[in-house]
Amino acid sequence: MLTLALARRIRDAGVLWEPAPGDRFTIDRESVAGDVFWISHLTIDVHVIQGQPVLGFNGTTEWALDSVSLDEALWLPREDQLRELVGDRLLALEAGDGWVVRTVDGRFRDPDVEVAYALALLAALE
Repeated sequence: MLTLALARRIRDAGVLWEPAPGDRFTIDRESVAGDVFWISHLTIDVHVIQGQPVLGFNGTTEWALDSVSLDEALWLPREDQLRELVGDRLLALEAGDGWVVRTVDGRFRDPDVEVAYALALLAALE
């Protein structure tokens, strides 16, 4: 899974998140940093309030949050989402000693395939 620092860099590079079921995120506050949530119609749903998307925590969650704005949520994109964002810059994904994502921008290696994709994406954006 991506580190919070990489997820912040992706956000800060201008990647916009449109929350959908199956997406995972954390709340970007020290008091809950590290807790990962998944959007699901059973526990966390996307609502639009005054034209702004809000993540609504339904009654089945373990702690008392009614909702959180997208400004407070930090998206943790999955491998498939990162691969889609890299798009046609992707040349190959290679397994071996970790993962290597080859793009038109270079080679990006990491033991975690999501991190390798994130590094490739950031090379294209930054």
